Order: sequence, then C-alpha cells, then structure tokens
Amino acid sequence: MPPCQIGILSAILQRTVTLHPSSSVGYALANVAYQSLRFQDQDQCILITGESGAGKTEASKLVMSYVAAVCGKGEQVNSVKEQLLQSNPVLEAFGNAKTIRNNNSSRFGKYMDIEFDFKGSPLGGVITNYLLEKSRVVKQLKGERNFHIFYQLLAGADAQLLKALKLEKEASGYAYLNKDVSGVDGMGDASNFKAMQNAMTVIGFSEEEIRQVLEVTALVLKLGNVELSDEFQANGTPASGISDGRGVREISEMVGLNSEELERALCSRTMETAKEKVVTALNVIQAQYARDALAKNIYSRLFNWIVKRINESIKVGTGEKKKVMGVLDIYGFEILEENSFEQFVINYCNEKLQQVFIEITLKEEQEEYEREGIPWEKVDYFDNGIICNLIEHNQRGILAMLDEECLRPGVVSDSTFLAKLNQLFHKHAYYESKVTQNAQRQYDHSMGLSCFRICHYAGKVTYNVNSFIDKNNDLLFRDLSQAMWKAQNSLLRSLFPEGDPKQASLKRPPTAGAQFKSSVAILMKSLYSKNPNYIRCIKPNEHQQPGRFSWELVATQAQYLGLLENVRVRRAGYAFRQGYGSFLERYRLLSRTTWPHWNGGDREGVEKILWELSRSSEDVTFGKTKIFIKSPKTLFYLEEQRRLRIQQLATLIQKIYRGWRCRIHYQQMRKSQILISSWFRGNRQKKRYGKIKASVLLIQAFVRGWKARKDYRKYFRSGAALTLADFIYKSIAQKFLLGLKNNLPSTNILDKRWPAAPYKCFNTANQELRRLFHQWKCKKFWDQLSPKQVEILREKLCASELFKGKKAAYPQSVPIPFRGDYIGLQENPKLQKLKSTEHGPVLVAETVKKVNRGDGKTSSRILLLTKRHVILIDAKKYQAKTVIGLESVAGVSVTSFTDGLFCLHLSEISSVGSKGDFLLVSEHVIELLSQMYRSVLDTTQRQLPFTVTEQFSVRFKESNVAVKVIQGPPGNRNGKLSFKKKGNSSLEVTV
Repeated sequence: MPPCQIGILSAILQRTVTLHPSSSVGYALANVAYQSLRFQDQDQCILITGESGAGKTEASKLVMSYVAAVCGKGEQVNSVKEQLLQSNPVLEAFGNAKTIRNNNSSRFGKYMDIEFDFKGSPLGGVITNYLLEKSRVVKQLKGERNFHIFYQLLAGADAQLLKALKLEKEASGYAYLNKDVSGVDGMGDASNFKAMQNAMTVIGFSEEEIRQVLEVTALVLKLGNVELSDEFQANGTPASGISDGRGVREISEMVGLNSEELERALCSRTMETAKEKVVTALNVIQAQYARDALAKNIYSRLFNWIVKRINESIKVGTGEKKKVMGVLDIYGFEILEENSFEQFVINYCNEKLQQVFIEITLKEEQEEYEREGIPWEKVDYFDNGIICNLIEHNQRGILAMLDEECLRPGVVSDSTFLAKLNQLFHKHAYYESKVTQNAQRQYDHSMGLSCFRICHYAGKVTYNVNSFIDKNNDLLFRDLSQAMWKAQNSLLRSLFPEGDPKQASLKRPPTAGAQFKSSVAILMKSLYSKNPNYIRCIKPNEHQQPGRFSWELVATQAQYLGLLENVRVRRAGYAFRQGYGSFLERYRLLSRTTWPHWNGGDREGVEKILWELSRSSEDVTFGKTKIFIKSPKTLFYLEEQRRLRIQQLATLIQKIYRGWRCRIHYQQMRKSQILISSWFRGNRQKKRYGKIKASVLLIQAFVRGWKARKDYRKYFRSGAALTLADFIYKSIAQKFLLGLKNNLPSTNILDKRWPAAPYKCFNTANQELRRLFHQWKCKKFWDQLSPKQVEILREKLCASELFKGKKAAYPQSVPIPFRGDYIGLQENPKLQKLKSTEHGPVLVAETVKKVNRGDGKTSSRILLLTKRHVILIDAKKYQAKTVIGLESVAGVSVTSFTDGLFCLHLSEISSVGSKGDFLLVSEHVIELLSQMYRSVLDTTQRQLPFTVTEQFSVRFKESNVAVKVIQGPPGNRNGKLSFKKKGNSSLEVTV
C-alpha cells in the first residue's frame, strides 16, 4: 500500500476509534438494519467478517443485545428474547476454544435468522451451523485448548456430578486435553459452566436432557483414555487390544453399553457385501484411528443435536407472517504455521463472503450506474471470483478433485491427490506447489513436498495435504455406529440412526467437502435474498491487547478487505437509489398533484414531487428506471416531510372518523329513544286497560252478590253467622301464618326483629312462635360451631354470668377474645422450666401487680393459672415465689369499677393461707377470674364465691385490713391505682 494511503487510513481509524467505540458502531448498524426491516419491510442480513480474533463473536453479541433491547415488551416477547440471547453461552461452550490467536475463537460457523412479526417483536429464530472443527477434539496445537465445555465440566461440576460421570477434576489426566494449557486468563470455567447450565434451562432443555448431554461429553473425554496395545492373532497377523479395561467398563456403565461389544467394535472391523460378511482385526494404528474417529463423530453429532434442540425451542409457527434478520458469525480467515483441511474450507468460506461483498458493494453498484446511464468514473478493485472458481468449480475445482480422488478405486493417498492438483493447475496464477515452483525455477524453502499454496484475497496460505483424504471421507466404521445405537442413553442412541440394522445402507455418505460446499451455496443464496449490512472486524494487533494498534497489520486488512475501494465508490456514488414506482408510492403524499391519485407515469410523478419540494437538481439524478440521491440530507428531509404529512393525514382521518362515529351514535340513540317511547306508551295503555277491566269485574261481582243475597236471604238459617265467623277466623289465621312464613327475619341469632301480630287475638301465639324460632336459630348456630368455638363461648358465658351488670370493665371485654398467654410463655425458656407436668397446662399467663402487706406498695409478679394451681413468679429472677392450690382459694372479691383490683381469699387451714390473702392487680381481670372460676369448679366440684363490693376485708398474716375502693376525680384518671394505708387496719385504694 502506498504511504499516502496508509496516512489517510490512519487518520480515518483515529477518528473512528475516538468518535465511535466498537459497541456504538455495532449498535448503530444493528439499528439501521432493524429500522429498515420494520419500516421498509425488507429482510436484512448482517455479515460479520474479519480475521480470527478480530472480535466477530463479540460483535454478534452486540447485535443480539441491541435487538433484544429495542424490541417490544410482554411476557411472550421477553421469553423469546431471553431464549435467543441464552443460545450464545451454550453454543460458545460447545463450539468455541482457545487458539493461538484468540482465547474464545469460534470453531464453527453460525448463521442465525431472527424472525419478527409486523410490529417488530421477535417471534423466534433458526440457527444454522457450518463445519465444526471436530479434529480439535482429539488433537490441539501447542498453546491451544480443546473445546471450552470439557474444561468447564471439570472445573464447574460438583463432586456428586463428577462421580456420576466417572470423571476426575484434574484436566491433566485426560489424553484429549492439552496438558500445557488448562486455564485461560479472564475466563472462569466454573462460572461459565453454571451460566451454560442456566442458559440450557432457559432455552427449554429438561434436566434429563442436560444430564444426557453431559454424559455424552464425558464419554468423549474418557474415550481418549482408552489405551490400545499390540496383539497378534494365531496366524501371526497384527491385531490390537485394550490395555486396561477399566476405561471401557466405565464408559459402558455410564451410557448403558455392553463393554465386550464396544471393545470388539474398537479393535475390529466388519466388511459387508451383498453376499458375505468378513471380520478383520485392526492393528494399533488402525484401532487408534477408529477410536479418534468415534470421539470426533460423537462430539460433532452432539453439537448438531444441540443446535437442532435450540431451534425446536425458538422456532416460529409456519402460519405466521414474518420478517427476517440474519446474523452471520462465521470463523475468520486463518493463516497458521500448519494449515490443514479445516483451514482450507474455512478460508474458502471467507473467499465466498468476500465475493458477496465485492459483487454487492463494488461490482453491482458500479454496474448499476452504467445500466441507469449515470455518469461514472470506474473504480478498479480485485475480483476474487477466479480464486472461488479454483476451489469450487464442479469439474476442475480443488474440492471436485478431492472428491474424485476419494471415490475412485485403486490406491488413493494424499500424494496422488496433490499430484492431480499439480497436473491440473500448474499454470494457474493463484496456485503454487513445489512442482510448479521447480518448473518455473523458483526456490522456496518454506514450501514442503506435501504442500500447495493458494493466493487468497487475504494473503498466501500454504496447506499441507496430509489427512486431506481422511478428513474429507470422514468415515466411521459401521461396527462403532451399531455399538453406539445399542446404548441405553437415548441421546447417544439417537445420534447414530445408521446403526439400526433395519436402516442399514451400503450407500456411501457424501464427503465433508461436498457437504460444506452445498451449505455455503445455500448460505450465499440466503444472503443474496436479503439486504446486506456489513460489520468488518479489524484485528488491531497480534497480542490480544486493548488500546494498541499495529498500523501495518490494520492497513493490510483494510487493503485486502477492499475497504478503500468501497470508500471511493461510496464517496463518488449515491447514498440512496430507488425505483420510480416505489419512490412515488412512498412519497406521493408530499405533493397535492400526486395525492391522492396520480394518473401519469412514475418518473413524471417523482419529478413533480421533487419540483414542488424545491430540491436541488445537483443532488438528484434521474436514471432510466431509478432515482439517485447523492446527499443523505435530502433523504432525511424527505422522510421528515413524510412524517409531518402522515401526522396531518392521521389528524384528518381521526377527525372524519370521530364525526362519523358521533353521527352513528346519535342515530342509534334516536332510534333507541323512539323504540323506548313506543314501548312505554304501549305498556302504559296496557296497564290502564288492566285497571279498568279489574274495576269492571269488581263492580260486577258486588252487583251479582247483592242480587244473590236479595233473592236467597229468606233461606238463611240462624247458625249461618257462626259458620261465617269461624270461616273468617280460620281465613285470617291462615293469612297470618302464611304471611309470617314469607316474612321471617334472618337466621342471625343476634337479630331480635319479629313481625307484630296483625290482631290482638294472635299475640300469645305470636310470642310462642317467636320463642320457638329463636330457640331453633340458637340450636342451628350451636350445631355449626367447632369444639374450639364452643369452648370460647363457654368462657364468655361464664364471664357474663359472673360480671354482667356487676362490673364496669365487663362490656369492654366482650368483643375481645381470651388469649391466655400475654407474656410469650412459649418463647421464654426460663418460664418453660418452671412449668412442671404436675401443674398441668397453663390457662392464663400474664404480669400482675402484687400489693405488699406492709406498706401498700406494688411489685410485679408473673401469674400462671393452671387447672390446679395459681403460681406467682418473680418477674426479674424467674423464680416461683408462691404456689397456691385452687382448693385453698376460699373466695374472690372485686370492685364494680373498671379497675383490675381483686383479692384472693385463702382458707386458713392451708399452708399458703397461713400467710394471709393476696391483693393483686390485673389488666385482664375478667378473663383471669373467669378461668379461675371454671378451674375451681372442674377441680373441686364447688362454685368459687365471688363478691362484687367496694369494701372488703383482707387477712394479712394474723391481722385483718379493711380495704376501701373509691372513685377518683374525673380529671385525674390516668389508668393507675393509688394505694394509701391508713394505720395498721385500713387501706384506701383510689381508682
């Protein structure tokens, strides 16, 4: 590249990095594609290309996260978005690996079609994968790792899972894992394993499916540890065997295989023809090839199954109309020290993508200007079609020669394949090998005898043909397929349908190259059918360091990607072009001449629109079938005017619609009013007629009765009056009872209403009926109560019999249920220790105040009431001070005020009673004394004497003290009792 171009490119890159960080550039391009999809109804595709390690995978994540962020909300939409986003961790775990150039390199190609409804909300998607690098399963270069899932499984699985999968935690113990590199800086394998499991759950994998996937993954790891040794048959023919059968047995136990059949399939091969079947023993090299081929096939098929399973979860119903946005994240161009078949097909795919870029952005655009008659100075560019043709030509391409060599009979090897290429392409400008260089007398020590070189668009790549034939054939012995099909693991069994004897086929499967070529052709067809958007990822340096640019490396990439030619074409060309018909259809509403109807030609209509909008003729060029607009400002102006015009038309439509709706509403109201009026008048006349008819019939009845009485009065007997009176009385009684039946009050027992008797003669019967009805309601209410509710009513009834009309505090306690425990007895272990089984269950537990005998002061005590005792406990030390048996309680005295003062009178003959009575204050005196009354009745079969009085005598040891309770002034009521001792024999309590 000339120095002047490098300087221009440096300035552009500096400005781009400063103004547009990578994330915002990705978001901006995703926004353009999404808006075009939504508002212009065009299917879109986003092509993310670049070298390996340039950031293609991260760019695809940005596109996905942007689409998820701007789409609509809703439970179903959020579920679809979450499933689309969570497919990335799963595919990265099974399809990405650390390479020399990239710590998270995609070792497969991925193309995702995201499908949207007409509102722009995602409906689902379809993922297509291309050529997983399955050779990495059994071999990695120095400094590289196997696929991430193996390390994540060993680092993130718990001990129970590892034991079930028969794995050890150390990665160094597995032959298929590179022992030099087990970890990656900045990548947590354990956390990524948890994220992968969560992602699979979000997508819709069942727990059983996740378990089977991990079992198959562990199977691949353990296959590498199956060691094969040399053996010989009886006739001296070399054979092979399993050195240590432990690995085979563990594999068989885990997936449900017969270990003997698996060992036989690994060490022998069955050749089957239409007439006979021959079993051949494999030597060690052949057995190792069979083992590695089985591991690669299992992992590759598992990966394809995972992609298929994800597609089942995110697929869209066939009946829904949808728009599509494709996102292509495919492996980047690779130039390694040792390039094999995988690099060959990867670089072939990148050549095809570069061809799409060239044809759409460079070739097709310039050809379009020429077709439309637009003055144009042609921009030269490199067309890589000749390189694509070199690889993919149906008869004379490298892939065709590789397939021909794989299928032809006779001795076939990688050397014969290379010889055929040298013979066919010895004069091709973009093909080199040792033979062609010798013919041209060129000496290149870097070119090996088993190598050929292709001059790709991104540079020259030397490929080693060793294993090209094997990797293209991708053969798996039928014995191994049949052994896997017999596994009890349903997932592993489904991966090998050809192992089913009923579906056995002798037909040769297509080669890997042919399959990949066909997939690329389908991908190209899909890309050409959509409007392309490009994200060209530039690798800044070879050391994976942020903020560091190697200008020579960047300039080389920009050159072979054709970015400078693309910039020249875009600068000299037109930013927007569209057919006259489509342009007129979109913007005809901007002109009164073309809106709402236009009968002229499409081009004339477009010219009329732009003339009325006074747009500059320098900015607009008219082609043969399309209009070309140079400046984006003109397009933005047209879109803004269209938006304003749509608002005006929407307002006009709303106005007309509202007027139409109001007229329709008025007409409906008028019709309804006329209909209601007619029905009302008719109904009123019917009622009037009914009243007149009833009146006429009544008059007729009276007249007929008068005439009948007049004619038959002489025949009446003297007892007729009693008969009539008896009849009338019975009729009145019947009417009274029937009326009472229809007007019975509610069944609520608190409802005291009862209809009055219509006549005095029914008063006695009415009162008796009222009493019977009330008893029936009480009986019905009682039958509905649970035993617990019955017990509560019994407690309330006892309180009512003791205190109703006697103590002023009783009405306040009626609606409050009795709790019993007011000190948190169950949560206090110290009080629990004081509860002994001999005392029985605690009925009431609360804090009371005990009035001291000497000075009348009060002290806090905890009172526990059981079925047999009253226990007073020190509130601070939690020690029992006094235990009073209920049989010792001779009586209780309380006041008629609202206070909680009461006195327990004890019998003198008891041990506790010798100390005297107890004067206590309780905040729940109604509940406490009610429960005490019932306990004494249940225990001693006697009724506890209750005295409600303001003056009572309290026995303190050997002397009696007269207690007098008085009501304090109204203004001084603060809810506390005041005790004042007057002498040795009197105590005054003020409430």
